[in-house]
Amino acid sequence: MALEIERKFLLLNESWRSATVGSQLMRQGYLNNEVRCSIRVRTAADKAWLNIKSATIGAQRHEFEYEIPSSDATVMFDTLAIPPFIEKIRHLVKNGEHTWEIDEFLGDNLGLIVAEIELADPLEEFAQPAWLGKEVTHDLRYYNTNLCRHPFRTWSREEMQQHAG
Repeated sequence: MALEIERKFLLLNESWRSATVGSQLMRQGYLNNEVRCSIRVRTAADKAWLNIKSATIGAQRHEFEYEIPSSDATVMFDTLAIPPFIEKIRHLVKNGEHTWEIDEFLGDNLGLIVAEIELADPLEEFAQPAWLGKEVTHDLRYYNTNLCRHPFRTWSREEMQQHAG
């Protein structure tokens, strides 16, 4: 069984950009809107994956990911995925022993940037870079499934104030 341990954070500034070691455009769409799990198709460059993730809130969730043919992903986007889709540029940033994934959202979520770190253990300590802001691991608004249904551009004034911290 695959177990993902991931924490999400907002960013204080853009100083992380100078430490970027790679970036790629990603597109993902959800094939369901179930309560127990999310099933998504994701593409990046010429690769594609099918991902199943438990709907558990928090840093630790079950996750299964399988590479699939790009042509299958295209059919899934065209016929099965529920619009709107998530579009983002994923930047990889090395810091200490970890590589951060910084998602810079596009489209309806333009302006939102979230940093994620995957850990081996929920209690694992990690170096916190100077650009790291408020943790939002337990805030459902920042889950990609919710960003499809309630994009960043539609957030209320109160939600934006909470986001700004």
